[in-house]
Amino acid sequence: MRILAKIVFFSFLLFMNACRDKKQNAGGSNAFNDPILFCKTVKELNNVVKQNNFPPIIASRNYVYANIAAYEVVALHDKRFNSLAGEIKHFPALAKLDTQNVNFKYASLLAFCKVGEAVTFPAGSMKDYVAKLDSLAAANDMADETIAATKKLADSVAAHVIRWSKKDHYAETRTAEKFTITTEEGRWIPTPPGYSQALEPHWREIRTLALDSSNEFVPPPPPPFNVKDKNSKFYQETISLKNAGDSLTDEQKHIAMFWDDLGSKVIVNGHVMSTAKKFSPTGHWMNIVGIAAEKSNSDFSTTVYAYTKTAIAMFDAFIQCWDEKFRSNYIRPETAINKYIDPEWRPYLQTPPFPEYTCGHSTVSASAAEALTNVFGDNFAYTDTSELEFGIKSRSFKSFKDAAIENNWARFYGGIHYHNSCIISTEYGKKVGDAVNKRLKMKR
Repeated sequence: MRILAKIVFFSFLLFMNACRDKKQNAGGSNAFNDPILFCKTVKELNNVVKQNNFPPIIASRNYVYANIAAYEVVALHDKRFNSLAGEIKHFPALAKLDTQNVNFKYASLLAFCKVGEAVTFPAGSMKDYVAKLDSLAAANDMADETIAATKKLADSVAAHVIRWSKKDHYAETRTAEKFTITTEEGRWIPTPPGYSQALEPHWREIRTLALDSSNEFVPPPPPPFNVKDKNSKFYQETISLKNAGDSLTDEQKHIAMFWDDLGSKVIVNGHVMSTAKKFSPTGHWMNIVGIAAEKSNSDFSTTVYAYTKTAIAMFDAFIQCWDEKFRSNYIRPETAINKYIDPEWRPYLQTPPFPEYTCGHSTVSASAAEALTNVFGDNFAYTDTSELEFGIKSRSFKSFKDAAIENNWARFYGGIHYHNSCIISTEYGKKVGDAVNKRLKMKR
């Protein structure tokens, strides 16, 4: 009986210890281990960006700071990754934080959401989603002290990133002078149907992350405007675009629509004007990161790393591109064709409201492709299902660079960019992506 009592007693102790270990498990019974949860969190932010009509340029800022916050939490715990402090020259190091009892994956998600909501978003935009994350922790018996420690660390990292983000000159550009439209031939003017003012003419003033400045990589000037000489480079580019647009195949139309990614499209019906919402180029490539992470079976930390590197490359790419856009202030094909060739002609895609040269989507796509190739390798074949939610069938690619090259043709088929612009934009987008890969030593 005494031996039996001892067995029962020790069995009880083992049971209590098991319960205590479960309750104190920082992983919340591994509830946050699945990297797909981070992909879903980024997609949630993507939806908020879309619903609030943030233009593509501003969207790049939304994604980059949220991802950096998530990454900094990862770097506190996973020794494979370096903090961006010191890698990004002006990003200050975190103060020493108490990491005891912290669930780092949960903290990474919370920091992402907090910064994502704070950076230009209306208050409460991620509140419901954060509540779901909290419910997941509670449902998996995460210890109260773990929840408290995790939230404290996430708040500290988020606050650090938010303070730093406020020094990037974004606020100053909100009140900067509006862009002055010139009557000089060959320069940009608003286009139909919305005739909107130029988007973000001061974006070149935003602080870069990996680049030394917005004009570190200055492309050659576009072909001189010349509609009188039919042998001029400008005229030949314009006629080539018009002819292509007048005879698009179904495949070419699909390519154009697949990479449209305007963000919000103006729809005019009589005297009524509305907008159709879609995600931006950065939102599209954020989706591609998730597809690649899932296909490669990346762990949680590597998934966050991939998103962050890609977001940084796209953020700097937009700044580099916008520096050139408002230097050359180049005429859009639609304007040139309507004024000098055919007043009734319209491009297949809606012309976005800013100068033509260089091409933002081509620049950003090339930079993202460089970052993703650095993470997942070249010849990484995948199927991009991003556009299914908009009723556009998927496309498959042999590599990220293959996708970026197709994007070149998409802007040309869409009638919104001269092909010369797309080619040069891809070249300079690669330069930005390469700079991010070489200068930021994120992985040890």
